[in-house]
Amino acid sequence: MLIFDLATAEEIGAELGRRLRAQRLAQNLTQQALAARAGVSRGTVRNLEGKGQASVESLLRIVGALGLGGSLSELFVLRPTSIREMEAASTSRMRASRAGQ
Repeated sequence: MLIFDLATAEEIGAELGRRLRAQRLAQNLTQQALAARAGVSRGTVRNLEGKGQASVESLLRIVGALGLGGSLSELFVLRPTSIREMEAASTSRMRASRAGQ
């Protein structure tokens, strides 16, 4: 299994493509059927599965068409690691520090 923290963007894309292909096959869908369901071209599905390349919109359409939209709910969730971070996360407005420029 790929360790995303250590992987390149290309490696992550390829892994996501492989996982989506496995989901498609588990649902017994052809690339053409998935493309029609997602409202994208078959080439878009082929590029995502084979090369890990697609626009964010196409990726989201394909994920939704496979019924995996709920899997995205945990993506990029802020998980505080200290009380200070918890307090900062509870404020209504967040900004990056100037040191991060």
